Amino acid sequence: MKDLEIIKRKAIQIFNEEDLERKINSGKRLTIKFGADPSRPDLHIGHSVPLRVLKSFQDMGHKVVFVIGDFTAMIGDPSGKSKTRPALTFEETRKSAETYLEQVTKILDKEKTEIVFNSAWLSKMNFEDVIKLSSKYTVARIMERDDFKNRFENNLPLSMHELLYPLMQGYDSVAINADIEIGGTDQTFNLLVGRELQKDYGQESQVVMTFPLLVGLDGTEKMSKSLRKLYWFK
Repeated sequence: MKDLEIIKRKAIQIFNEEDLERKINSGKRLTIKFGADPSRPDLHIGHSVPLRVLKSFQDMGHKVVFVIGDFTAMIGDPSGKSKTRPALTFEETRKSAETYLEQVTKILDKEKTEIVFNSAWLSKMNFEDVIKLSSKYTVARIMERDDFKNRFENNLPLSMHELLYPLMQGYDSVAINADIEIGGTDQTFNLLVGRELQKDYGQESQVVMTFPLLVGLDGTEKMSKSLRKLYWFK
């Protein structure tokens, strides 16, 4: 397929390409996952990269599920961070998410886009559920993340709840039974956790596709909602 070849050329990494080809050739309408935490009320132009990939999948007839991480945003994605993010309340994350549907459908087909909030399943977990989820991954595996490893080795604060973030994001893939998940290269570890967790929960592992990050206005840091080094996605 021409569209698939274009998508593959844009991708930095695919885990793995053989699974991708098999899923696409199965004739099944696939569930394509992409998520964003509403730490701020605006998406930025960097999100247009994965959103255009999602639109290509929609044009191929597949279902796109946009996961708004209103629950995970209360922790804040620790990817690439050298310190713990300030905690947000559930009310703050929901407020920031109010405009996300309008923003993403500037590129995506509104009629073909399913919007879900991960509080729908994460907020319903009791402590036993959290323990079971935590048992699926070892500390050694979690500490393979460069940002966690660097903070630990340099005696920088690293809170327990931050270690749970990759598991929470990974569980989103279980909750929606994703076939393919796409994201920026900074999300590679989190996306691969989802791939592993699906096996633990008896699902077929999602294909993970990562795409390049756009650089912010300072020419150094990635575009980011929290750093505000971006053009607003309006």
